[in-house]
Amino acid sequence: MARTAPARSKRVTVGEQFPTLLLRGLNDEPVQIPDPTGALTHLQFRRFAGCPVCNLHLRSISGRIEEINTAGIREVVVFHSTAAELRKYQDDMPFAVVGDPDKDLYRRFGVEASTKALRLAAWRALPGGYWHAIKTAIAKRRSPLPASPTNGNLGLPADLLIGPDGRILAAKYGSHAYDQWTVDEILATARQQ
Repeated sequence: MARTAPARSKRVTVGEQFPTLLLRGLNDEPVQIPDPTGALTHLQFRRFAGCPVCNLHLRSISGRIEEINTAGIREVVVFHSTAAELRKYQDDMPFAVVGDPDKDLYRRFGVEASTKALRLAAWRALPGGYWHAIKTAIAKRRSPLPASPTNGNLGLPADLLIGPDGRILAAKYGSHAYDQWTVDEILATARQQ
C-alpha cells in the first residue's frame, strides 16, 4: 500500500500559539515544549547527526550555556536523525537533543530541505566544522562524520523562541546551512520580550 506523505505545514509566525509537545530526548528523558517551569524555549532545528556545521554552532551554544540558562532560556535541539545516531555525535551536549528521523516536526513547522543549504555563505563554517569533527573523532576514537546522513545533508536550520505560555515570540528560518541565531542574537531576542 502506498503511504501518503503528510501535508507540508506553513512556517510558524510570531504571535502564533505553539502546541504543547512531549518529546523524548537522547536518553529517553521527557522534553516538554513549552517549558513547564516557566522558561523561554529556544527550539532549534538542525540537520543530521555529526553535521560539522551544526556541531560548530552547537559548540558555541554549549560554551555559553550558563549565560543562556541564566537569561531564563532552555535550549532544545532537534535533528533529523535517530537517537542512536545522535548519541555518537551529540551525547555530551548540555541541553536537550531530540531525534526526529521521520521529520514529522520539520514538516509540521515548515522547516525545509533544499540545495540552498549549500550556498556559498554556508561554506565559511566548513573549515572550523571539519577541524572540530576531526579533533573530536580522534579524541573519541570514532568516525568524524556519518557515512550516510539520515535524510541527507540538504536540511535548512530554523530557530524558534517560545514563551512559557506557548506563544511564538520570534522565529528565524535559515537560508543556508549556517544561517541561524548566534548566542548574542538569542540573548538579545529574549531580552526584547
